[in-house]
Amino acid sequence: MAQSTPTFQDAELTLRLYDLRRETVMRESRNLLNGKFWPKSYEDFAAITKPDHQLNAAFRQVSGYWEMAYSMARHGIAHADFLAENNAEGLFFYAKIYPYIEQFRKDVSPTAFTNTEWITKNSNVARQRLETIQKRLSAMMEMMQSMK
Repeated sequence: MAQSTPTFQDAELTLRLYDLRRETVMRESRNLLNGKFWPKSYEDFAAITKPDHQLNAAFRQVSGYWEMAYSMARHGIAHADFLAENNAEGLFFYAKIYPYIEQFRKDVSPTAFTNTEWITKNSNVARQRLETIQKRLSAMMEMMQSMK
């Protein structure tokens, strides 16, 4: 059964997740995906999942990290709202690939991003954050297009 309020252990886990995000290779991977990965099509997304893509290692590290983190909420290890409130960066990445997830599941991996999807459907905080991020991303993509 899901806990109704966050615990001291939730806070400890959140701090540990924060520390792991600061690890050198993880930080570099996050910077690459947050700053250089702006998929405009399914093909753009699918390309990064290929081993020969220059951002593939960063993709695997970041996507695997967030899937692991959000799985802790899915399996009742962490309070879902608390985790989403303090770890929304994974939702930023998810918002970038969200339009292409269903096709990716059909073509490549039926279970891809199931933990991130779970938290966005089962946490009010995650759902609200995802909606806010999606609006922000849409505006950012429009601005990028207009600058070309």
